[in-house]
Amino acid sequence: MERPHTKEIDSNEVTGKRQLGSPSPRSSSHLEPVSTTTFQIFSGIFQHPFEIMSKDRLPPEGLPLRVPPTGEEAQITDRTFFLDASRRGLTRIPSEILALAELEEIHLEGNQIEEIPADIQRLKNVRVLYLNNNRVRSLCPELGRLSSLEGLDLSSNPLLPSSLGVLSWLRALRELRLYHTDLREVPVPLCKALHHLELFGLSGNHLESLPKEIVNQTKLREIYLKQNQFKVFPSELCALNNLEIIDLDENQLTALPDEVGHLRRLHKLYLAYNHLCSLPESLHLCGRMAVLDLSHNLLHSLPHNLEELVEMTEVGLSGNRLEKLPRQVCRWPALHLLYVHGAGLRSLRCSIRRLTNLCFLDLSQNHLDHLPAQLCSLRNLEILALDDNNLLQLPPELGLLSKLKILGLTGNEFVSFPEEVFSLMSLEKLYIGQDQGTKFTYLPEQVGKLQSLKELHIENNCLEYLPISLGSLPHLEVLDCRHNLLKQIPDSLCQAQDLKELLLEDNLLTEIPENLDQLENLQVLTLMDNPMEDPPQDVCARGIQSIWKYLKEKKAKKLTAIRIQSWWRGVMVIRGLGKFEDLVKGRKKGKSSPKDKKDKKAAAAAAAAEAAKKPGKGKPGKGNKK
Repeated sequence: MERPHTKEIDSNEVTGKRQLGSPSPRSSSHLEPVSTTTFQIFSGIFQHPFEIMSKDRLPPEGLPLRVPPTGEEAQITDRTFFLDASRRGLTRIPSEILALAELEEIHLEGNQIEEIPADIQRLKNVRVLYLNNNRVRSLCPELGRLSSLEGLDLSSNPLLPSSLGVLSWLRALRELRLYHTDLREVPVPLCKALHHLELFGLSGNHLESLPKEIVNQTKLREIYLKQNQFKVFPSELCALNNLEIIDLDENQLTALPDEVGHLRRLHKLYLAYNHLCSLPESLHLCGRMAVLDLSHNLLHSLPHNLEELVEMTEVGLSGNRLEKLPRQVCRWPALHLLYVHGAGLRSLRCSIRRLTNLCFLDLSQNHLDHLPAQLCSLRNLEILALDDNNLLQLPPELGLLSKLKILGLTGNEFVSFPEEVFSLMSLEKLYIGQDQGTKFTYLPEQVGKLQSLKELHIENNCLEYLPISLGSLPHLEVLDCRHNLLKQIPDSLCQAQDLKELLLEDNLLTEIPENLDQLENLQVLTLMDNPMEDPPQDVCARGIQSIWKYLKEKKAKKLTAIRIQSWWRGVMVIRGLGKFEDLVKGRKKGKSSPKDKKDKKAAAAAAAAEAAKKPGKGKPGKGNKK
């Protein structure tokens, strides 16, 4: 995950949020946090990262960002403090930039700059410089003369290790990022000279150890060593008493030293994707610990005394071999986020009710066949992932989760549709697709009770029809009915005016409602793999605009036919031929119209008169005998 910031720095650090462990294949794609004050909302997509944890504060604390002056301020001064020239295809640093002596923050990341010119020394006031994601190989000596520089990012450049010594002259440097620079060792001069360093970013390199001189970084608060080759926890870090954040995700660690307990100010510790079989009991001495990511290790249990870490707010235990939720977890009352997917859990402890501040709970990909009623005591829970378990039913008390906004039930063994979900009045997203597990043959009309629902994912079932009540959901934005047996779509769905995505591929549909184009906000409509006739398949294949055009033309033709019919009815009435309906009925029964009867009588009378005029014909008069 890339951290949100005025400028991207490196994906190893995130603003206030941190991906914790690995996502569940399906649940991760749909369950994202909903409160930005607690956790970062992911978008894009749903495939989204699922587990989120704080990792790096940006903008750097103590390094306020200047913004370009605007309006009246721009008229008062011509001095420029902030400049953004990122992703402009630059091959060099323009001389015009180097002439702006007042600059304090410069963004040049994402270009194709190959060298730093000697004139860089003219920027004597620059405090923050981003040169990451360029093609810089060598650092000029003049870079070391930027005596005011406090933040420097050189990540993702093919830097020559021999040129990094220049950085040791930047004595005011507080934040240095060297992510993905193919480092095999940390230059010792940096550790000896940069005594004010507070953040050191070294993720994505080939480091196996740290130099012993790293202990000189007594002010270091954050160190990022993710995706390196550490097999042993760097014991030198245990001497840095001011450390607050350590990231050693995706290394090859098998154990932690007992000395880790010396880090009394440690606030966040990331150890996901290593080979840890156990944790030292001394870890409980890190009394300020709030974030602990142990996802995807080989843990069977946690030390008993970890229950003393009462400030814990975010914990990742996914992908371990726990089988049971550790008791210690249920003794962390401040816990907000708990990730335990794919940990082999077969049941939950009743003491989980103590986690009254829990907002996010991921229990997906376990072996749970029932949920304790105590789970419904978590009144602050907003997101609950129960995907890919063996659940047969949900507890009747589910409605007590009055703040629940996202619920994942995909891939379970429900005997029938779990109607308990209809008591969740705050529910915004429901995932109940069944790519594995028991498939549903119906969706109850009670779904209309979920008036807050924004997304309904019910793919991979055996539905033949959808309830009419779907059209009464005022906030519905996404309806995913892919891979079902649907034969028709209810006309009422055309009333769901907030609908943006309607996913209907791989069903048995031959037509869609003719008024579906009334959904003005609809952006995605998928009809592939249906035996479509109206609209025809070639129209459906061309996309939503072609479908809308077809529906409009069809309605226009229908309207024209109605107008012609109305005109003809009017003509019948005006000519006094009777009501149109009577004419139609009479013709169907083979009867003549009033006009036809009148004409026949007139013709008969005329024929009789004509016959009377001819002699020798007609009836003889009185007295004439033959």
